Amino acid sequence: MVTFRALGPFEAIADGETLDLGGQRQQAVLARLLVAGGRAVPVSVLIDELWPGGPPAQALSTIQGYVSRLRRALEPHRAPREEAGVLVSAPPGYALRAKVEDVDSWRFEHLVKSDHDGPAATLERMETALSLWRGPALAGFQELTWAQTEATRLDELRLLAVERRADAALRLGRTGPMIPDLEAHASAYPLREEAWRLLALALYRAGRQGDALGALRRAREALRDELGLDLGPTLQRLEQDILVQAEHLDAPAPAVGGQVVEVSAPAPSGPAALRVLIADDQALVRTGLKVILDSESGLDLVGEAENGEQAISLVQSARPDVVLMDIQMPRLDGLAAARRILAAEAPPKVIMMTTFGTDENLYAALRAGVSGFVLKTSAPEQLIAAIRAAVEGDALLDPAVTTHLIAAFAGRRDPAAPEGLSDSDIDLIKLVARGFTNRQIAMTLAVPEQEVADEVTALLRGLGLVDRAQLVVLAYERGLVSPGSPGA
Repeated sequence: MVTFRALGPFEAIADGETLDLGGQRQQAVLARLLVAGGRAVPVSVLIDELWPGGPPAQALSTIQGYVSRLRRALEPHRAPREEAGVLVSAPPGYALRAKVEDVDSWRFEHLVKSDHDGPAATLERMETALSLWRGPALAGFQELTWAQTEATRLDELRLLAVERRADAALRLGRTGPMIPDLEAHASAYPLREEAWRLLALALYRAGRQGDALGALRRAREALRDELGLDLGPTLQRLEQDILVQAEHLDAPAPAVGGQVVEVSAPAPSGPAALRVLIADDQALVRTGLKVILDSESGLDLVGEAENGEQAISLVQSARPDVVLMDIQMPRLDGLAAARRILAAEAPPKVIMMTTFGTDENLYAALRAGVSGFVLKTSAPEQLIAAIRAAVEGDALLDPAVTTHLIAAFAGRRDPAAPEGLSDSDIDLIKLVARGFTNRQIAMTLAVPEQEVADEVTALLRGLGLVDRAQLVVLAYERGLVSPGSPGA
């Protein structure tokens, strides 16, 4: 059995011995497959990502040589004609076959994202997860973009695990031992409001009310200096509760059936909570958004979607007030899903999210008729403000900025798209090009199958095409889809 370690220097271990994986670029092939989480990585992607400055002339044969040598290292006793069982061929590329428990980064992510049965179980899982770290993730590959991205993602998940561990410890009454760790955590990451909340609460429960208020003052200074923001609603409420020594802050947690139950202050009466749906294909992003929503009163999470198709279905069943929609998602992207959602009767407000604040994304979101546009890296307070502003019908962007962008893009169309096509037409062409049948398209877009058939027929007639095959060719020739597109 081979185990892989990426939470620190990259290693593969068998029978207690560290395997010789060859040079740095050869190791990078295996590391890249590990990052893919068991999914196949095309050879073309490996070449592009291992030689970002331009591949050598013999890149393909070089990759094949790396794979051959890695297979010998990982399975030294495999017969010459026997199929590999670890680094396997998965046309048009390769994949890593391993169990979750045999890859430290996979196991870590599984532990952090698993459902937890009470604070005691959460504390145990988080401590186990954090014990897997031996240093910066994927150390040794920092110059490669894909490794940097994955290392950042894993580190963000590590910070979440640190905070979940501390929260579970506080719920169990283990206050004192956590204070030094929380001091270090909040100082190292001063823009993480959850870190300051946990530190202030721990200090207060340790009988250090003045230090708890001091921690919140430090948090306010950090946010103002770096972002020009005040404390978020959660920290402001905590500050007020500490000043009046609110009883719920230090109320003992009674044991019920062997489980510790956190005692919280009764929720104040007020207007009904806003129902929020999250649609994002990245589990880590959804987890982070859930933490933000959980920390804010008056916001209820009513569902999660991993793609545009699920988002449409959940909007119909859950009837949210607001949808937080990622722009880039598989099967049906966020913009196409937003158009379908907003075309329905009494639709929810839709706020688009993206990692990259490009003008193109902003303009596309505005054209789709959404109520807002935010970056995933926005502070929690900004995201919450966006939700509330959308429901109240306020603009989420400075009017001058919106006017400037509309003026900059007015009259421009995607040069790849045939003239005379609407955004909905282009969405439909993309789905046809990805091999979807009329029935699958109807299910994806939540419309009658006959409506899809009529729209496809109208498209063919309008473009002067004979059949769907010609529509697929047009989509590829015009760059509307590419061979690497999801589902293509």
